[in-house]
Amino acid sequence: MADALLSGPRAYGLIAAMWIRSTMAYRASFVMTALGNFAATSFDFITILLMFSHVDALGGYTLGEIAFLYGASGTAFGLADLVMGSMNRLGRRVRDGTLDTLLVRPVPVLAQVAADQFALRRLGRITQGLLIFGYGVLVLDIEWTPLRVMMVPLMLLSGAAIFSALYVAGAAFQFWAQDASEVQNSFTYGGNTLLQYPPTLFAKDLVRGVTFVVPLAFVNWLPALYVLGRPYPLDLPQWLAFLPPVVAAVCCWLAALAWRVGLRSYRSTGS
Repeated sequence: MADALLSGPRAYGLIAAMWIRSTMAYRASFVMTALGNFAATSFDFITILLMFSHVDALGGYTLGEIAFLYGASGTAFGLADLVMGSMNRLGRRVRDGTLDTLLVRPVPVLAQVAADQFALRRLGRITQGLLIFGYGVLVLDIEWTPLRVMMVPLMLLSGAAIFSALYVAGAAFQFWAQDASEVQNSFTYGGNTLLQYPPTLFAKDLVRGVTFVVPLAFVNWLPALYVLGRPYPLDLPQWLAFLPPVVAAVCCWLAALAWRVGLRSYRSTGS
C-alpha cells in the first residue's frame, strides 16, 4: 500500500529530475528564459503601479495591501504552475494519441503528464511573487501575532494545492473536451489575475462564486484579509480564514476523483 502511494511522487521526481538535467545542460538559456518569465509576469504589477500613480487607493486598499494580495496569489499560483503546469497539454496528447504511450508504462499516468517537460524557468514567476509579497509585508504595519505568522505559510501552501487541483480537474475535463485548455486557463491563470485585486472591486455575486462554487477565495482573500485585519465583503465568520488546508484537501480529492473518471473513460485516439 505504501509503495503504491509513493510510486506517483517517486516517478514524478525522477521525470522532473531528467528534465532539470536537460535544462541545466544549457545554463545560459535557462537563465535567460527564467529572467524572461520573471519580466513577463512583472507586467501585471507594473499595471497596478501605474494605477496608483493616479489614485491613493484601489477598492479601499493601499498599494502595500494589494502587493500583499498580489504576492500571495502569485507565489501560490507559481508553485502550482511549476509542479502541475504541464497538465494543460493533456488535450493535445489525447488528440494526437501520444497519451497511449503513457498508459503502457508501469507508472501513474498523472505523474507522467504532470512532470512532462518540467519547466524550471517557472521559478521566475515564484521569485517575482515572493519579492512583491515581501514588499507588502515590509511596508504594511501588521500586528504580527502567532496566528498571523502561521497564516502566511498556510496560505501559500494551501493556495498552491487549490490551484494544483484546478490544473488536474481541468486536465480531466480534456478527456471529453479535447480542445479545452483555454477553459482550464480561465480558472488557473484567470483566477490568479482575479485574486491579485481586493474583493471589494468585484460584484458580490462574483465574490460568492469564487467563495462557495470555485473556492479561489481561500487561496488568498480570506486568509490574507485576516492577516491584514480587513473584513470580508460577505460578512463571513472570521474562522473561515483558517479553512484553506481543509478546502485544499477537498479540492484535491475531487480533482483526483475527476481524473480517475476521465482516465477510465479514455478510449484511445478519437475517443
